[in-house]
Amino acid sequence: MDKPTLPSHQPAPRDVKLDHYDSVRNHVHQQVRSEVERLERRIESLRLIKAPHSAIMISTYERMVDRKKGFLDSWCLRDGGID
Repeated sequence: MDKPTLPSHQPAPRDVKLDHYDSVRNHVHQQVRSEVERLERRIESLRLIKAPHSAIMISTYERMVDRKKGFLDSWCLRDGGID
């Protein structure tokens, strides 16, 4: 049995800028903000328990927080709640 053939022409990609939609911006802001808050809580927990390799984990989490905050800045989503 032969496989069905797909049309050879590809539709032109649409240039959709998701950051222009308020609903997407709000969802992304809430999601990233909650991720930052979780990471900051993990950092505080690690500082309190003095676990082995905690310095490496704290450093990694801090970089993740910085990158997420940078993303929020690039989308102009940063508010006073995350510093």
